Amino acid sequence: MLTKHAFTCDSYHLPIDASEPCCRFNESGPFDLIGDVHGCYHELCSLLRQLGYQVEQQNYTALPPQGRTSVFLGDLCDRGPYPVETLRLAMNMERTGNAIFVTGNHDDALFRRLNGKSAPGIRGVDETVSIIEAMPDTNIFSREVSNFLEQGKSHYVLDEGRLIAAHAGQKEEYHGQQSVASKEFALNGEITGGLDEFGLPVILDWSRNYTGKAFVVYGHIAKLEAEIHNNTICIDTGCVYGSKLTALRYPERQIISVQSEKTYYKPNKPLI
Repeated sequence: MLTKHAFTCDSYHLPIDASEPCCRFNESGPFDLIGDVHGCYHELCSLLRQLGYQVEQQNYTALPPQGRTSVFLGDLCDRGPYPVETLRLAMNMERTGNAIFVTGNHDDALFRRLNGKSAPGIRGVDETVSIIEAMPDTNIFSREVSNFLEQGKSHYVLDEGRLIAAHAGQKEEYHGQQSVASKEFALNGEITGGLDEFGLPVILDWSRNYTGKAFVVYGHIAKLEAEIHNNTICIDTGCVYGSKLTALRYPERQIISVQSEKTYYKPNKPLI
């Protein structure tokens, strides 16, 4: 499925320190931003092929079309059937310079668990840890994953400040910051501290009040379709819940999706 949308993305320089590790001003793409994978490895390989990548599924490699770079928007693991395979592919792509990775709340939880810390409230991380611990090379792979996740940033500022990639989004005031508040927002969104009727954290829809010039691409809250508000787009379309895995081509503004093979995990509340 291929859909084209028009967005406003004015060229400008943010008033931030371009030396910050999350600021990659000189990288202008073209990019393929990919929503929450959650261990849906087969669908990820199918999506990459739709995007023109040469995928060797058994070897966990994917070579992009000339000049393109994938941007994983976090939550590579948990809930889906193949978290290890997904991590291997993403790590190989990042290692060869073919991908950029921003940390999701599930990735952050996995990092903490692999380093002996707790991750309360993150559904699925226990299963991912169990799969890793059952591997013959568990110690080696655990270190590789931990090192990979430790290097991930909460968000990236790309294309001279025109593009922001973050897992749960990023307010304009946090663009380019490496603060605790900036990381918390990028991982979890604008949470209130309360719970909804499904027992999940209440997350405010920050995108409806966003007025920034930078185009923010994010995931985290699964939708039935990619959702556009102001100069933002959410491309988590709930693959692990039986819906779709979605990518956004930038700067082309093209949305490409592949259908999930099955429902791997029952959502805690209906997709919108």
